[in-house]
Amino acid sequence: MINLDMIRTLADIPAAQARTRGDAVAVKFGTRETSFAQLDARSNRMARALISAGVVPGDRVSVLTKNHDGWYPLFFGTARARACLAPVNCRLAAGEIAFILGDAGPKLLFVGEDFFEIVLAAVADLENPPRLIALYGEHSAFESLDAWLGDASDAPLADAPLLSDDVLQLYTSGTTGRPKGVVLANRNYRRFLEMATEVDGFAYDEDETVMIVMPLFHVAGTNVSFSGLAQGGRLVLVKDFSADDAIRMMNEERVAHAFLAPAMIQMMLQQPEVEAGDYSRLRSIAYGASPIAEDVLRRARKVFGCDFVQFYGMTESSGAGSYLSPSAHDLPGKLTSCGQPWPGTEMAILDGAGRPLGDGEIGEIAIRGDIVMKEYWNRAEATAETVIGGWLHTGDVGYRDADGFYFVHDRIKDMIVSGGENVYPAEVESAIMGCPGIADVAVIGVPDDKWGEAVKALIVPAPGAHVESADVIAWARERIAAYKTPKSVDIIDALPRNPSGKVLRRELRAPYWEGRDRAVG
Repeated sequence: MINLDMIRTLADIPAAQARTRGDAVAVKFGTRETSFAQLDARSNRMARALISAGVVPGDRVSVLTKNHDGWYPLFFGTARARACLAPVNCRLAAGEIAFILGDAGPKLLFVGEDFFEIVLAAVADLENPPRLIALYGEHSAFESLDAWLGDASDAPLADAPLLSDDVLQLYTSGTTGRPKGVVLANRNYRRFLEMATEVDGFAYDEDETVMIVMPLFHVAGTNVSFSGLAQGGRLVLVKDFSADDAIRMMNEERVAHAFLAPAMIQMMLQQPEVEAGDYSRLRSIAYGASPIAEDVLRRARKVFGCDFVQFYGMTESSGAGSYLSPSAHDLPGKLTSCGQPWPGTEMAILDGAGRPLGDGEIGEIAIRGDIVMKEYWNRAEATAETVIGGWLHTGDVGYRDADGFYFVHDRIKDMIVSGGENVYPAEVESAIMGCPGIADVAVIGVPDDKWGEAVKALIVPAPGAHVESADVIAWARERIAAYKTPKSVDIIDALPRNPSGKVLRRELRAPYWEGRDRAVG
């Protein structure tokens, strides 16, 4: 259980656990173990070093790294300094990284050794580049973490963070191709912690092991980490996901809980050693962030023999929204549902005017509660369009049945969810349009048994031009992150458009989704 008297904000977690069980392992990364007392002390040193570096309340601090145990004292230290951590997706291209750094305006950027060169390219043309610190590894253009920390004390800070403080700024792709910074405050996570122990898949026992494979720039990675540590759990952090390694980890580390994207579950099931694993300590696998095939879910439940919990939410709702409990997985007709709202959270189906609809009526899914984001950073207009009267408009179309279960039917927006990552067609189309020989392009998501959805480009060649699919994919890969590039390309004569010129994506998607129970998860 979470002691909410001792844990008022996320910044309090290490100290609260250190008081009663300081020697217990908080994080294991490779062969390295960090106790709660060590995490608390390192977080204090980080906070004091940040303040000495000129960081003041409300400032942004960024980090770009693969999963690494150094992320945790950086996060808690930033929160204790009353600043806001703005992680950068490590799968982005240099230009995309540059945009996020320009938007967030961090005073410091902590970088893992895998990304030194791409960061140097990203900051080269920034008007106000951040101070560069090597989170781990060495490079002449980066200050080492130890040198930067210097003799900073590990004594607690006097000033406690406020519930109104911004604590985490996670970037999500925008429909116009520009990422938006989702600002989450301590008040959002206070509510999250209050609800977590009441929700299957986030309720852990003290000393249970929680495997973290989702990236720490993703709300699933952060939330499972926060919940695990707040309840006294032992995190086993995985730098890079691989199916065989995840299976081995579950066995050797006696994992009790994990959050996995559906693509990860499928890849694990494809490993021959999965059937022979010992999952006797495994209590729950949570899944979400993208669709999952029913046959994959059924086999996973049989192989792992534990509870499965589906989560539906957005970064904008602190990752929360609805969940399909383990028992609900066995209810007739509920397996394709995204479940019922979290305790203390409201959900509704709204019509185009924002009015609530009745059971069985199709409209936009909306979420309301203290988990809803503070704002989009520097995007007042986008914030006003997304949060209306306290309701977070998800952009997903669905319905609620008579039992109060929600079902996602389709998307209002054109976002593609591939392997848990959000991809917006406009961004991909913009990257493709300069490719020689292309007159027009539309990008859609099509069913993919591994990733849930895959990015497909539909190309109209210029008169007399011959376009090769491989050339289009290579052209895009040079300009945007690999996961956003098309996995397939079809050549067509013309794009269907309405009288105002808007591409009719529904018509383009229809043949590929024919016979499918649902287009999104």
